[in-house]
Amino acid sequence: MELNSMFQAPYSDPSELFSNYSSAMSWDQRLRDALEQKGWSKRELSRRADVPYDNVTKYVAGEVKQPRGDTLDRLAHALEIDPIFLARGISPTTGDTEVPIMGYLGAGAEVEPDYEQIPPEGLEQVTIPFPLPDDMIAFRVKGDSMLPQFRDDTIVVVFREQRRAIESFYGEEAAVRTRDGRRFIKTIFRGERGVNLISWNAQPIENVQLEWIGEIFAVIPPSTFRRAMRQGGVQGRLNLKIA
Repeated sequence: MELNSMFQAPYSDPSELFSNYSSAMSWDQRLRDALEQKGWSKRELSRRADVPYDNVTKYVAGEVKQPRGDTLDRLAHALEIDPIFLARGISPTTGDTEVPIMGYLGAGAEVEPDYEQIPPEGLEQVTIPFPLPDDMIAFRVKGDSMLPQFRDDTIVVVFREQRRAIESFYGEEAAVRTRDGRRFIKTIFRGERGVNLISWNAQPIENVQLEWIGEIFAVIPPSTFRRAMRQGGVQGRLNLKIA
């Protein structure tokens, strides 16, 4: 799936962007509205978005807070609506934002802490095709994760500063940095002596201490990022090992 010119959000002013988050309509209501406008059945949406029918049924019924990985993007693409609108209630318009890529996140791989010396301005700037608040940074995913689903070369846009207590992230996927410097994109669970970091296609990383949690704001699929690579790319090399 690619983000195109219609997959954009309207506010260049961060205060306007955050004010729209208080919309009374939930994401599943927007999903139901879009499905009704298309005149599709849930099974048709399942086929077009390549999302399991049982999952679509749960989404439409409001049984899931929001889908994991890039599922929401696939639903929005199939319905021909903006993923940010589906997730956040922000209407599409024009405008780009330059966001610094601050390094790499391990999905099925682990980014070694001794690899990177990241300059304050980041390794590279990536153009996100919608306006964002000023306090956003981005990471590039290395490896593949099945659940949460993040493919190699996905760009994950997160808040620069951790805004919530660690307990509020339990059961959610997020970008994390451990105290020994490793970075992952994983689902966070409570551990006996710390937290457990989980993805289905890798061994659990148990009882680690986290230095930082990056709350995910947007996920940019690999196809969109590869277009940016052809215009200059990300510099540097990775030192990876299997997690």
